Amino acid sequence: MKVTQADIVISAVRPEQYPKENLPEFALAGRSNVGKSSFINKMLNRKSLARTSSKPGKTQTLNFFLINEILHFVDVPGYGFAKVSKKEREAWGKMIETYLTNREQLKAVLMIVDLRHAPSKDDVMMYEFLKHHDLPVMVIATKADKIPKGKWQKHLKVVRETLDLDPNDELIHFSSETGEGKDKAWKSLQYRMTH
Repeated sequence: MKVTQADIVISAVRPEQYPKENLPEFALAGRSNVGKSSFINKMLNRKSLARTSSKPGKTQTLNFFLINEILHFVDVPGYGFAKVSKKEREAWGKMIETYLTNREQLKAVLMIVDLRHAPSKDDVMMYEFLKHHDLPVMVIATKADKIPKGKWQKHLKVVRETLDLDPNDELIHFSSETGEGKDKAWKSLQYRMTH
C-alpha cells in the first residue's frame, strides 16, 4: 500500500476518546523498547511520526494514527516494563484490556517481538491473553537485519514454538532498517481490512 497520508489523531485513555469513525483498526502490542515505533515509522514511510525513545515505557496512552483516511494503527503502551509503579501498570493493563476486548473496529493485533531472542514470559502471556479473547494476531518479528539471512528460519521456529503459535496466525520477519517484510505485512493488513 502506498501511504500518502499519516497523522496521529488522538492519544486516548478512555473509550469515549477513541475516534468515532468506523474504520478498521490494527493494534500494535509489544514489550517496551521492542521497536514498535520504528515498525510504525517504516510502515508509514515516516522518519518520526511515532516517537522512538531509548527510555522504555514512553507510550502511556493509546495513540491512534490515521492512515490514508482508511484505517488506524493503534500504538498501545509497551508491556513488561518494571520501572513504572504497580498502580500505573494496573491502570495501563485495564486501559489496554478495555480497548482490545471491546473495540469492534479492531481487525487484528500486531504483536511485535524481537527475532534475535526467544519471546519473553510477558510475550507468551500477551499472546495467550489475545488467544483467550479470540483476537486475530499477526506476529511481527523485528530486527531481522541483525541476524544473517541463513538463520532467519531457525529464529522464526523458536518464536513459533515459544509462543505455541496458532496455525491461523501469521508470523512475518521484519526489519525497520531494510524494509524486509514490509510488503508482506501490508498485504496481510489489506486482506484483513476486507475480510
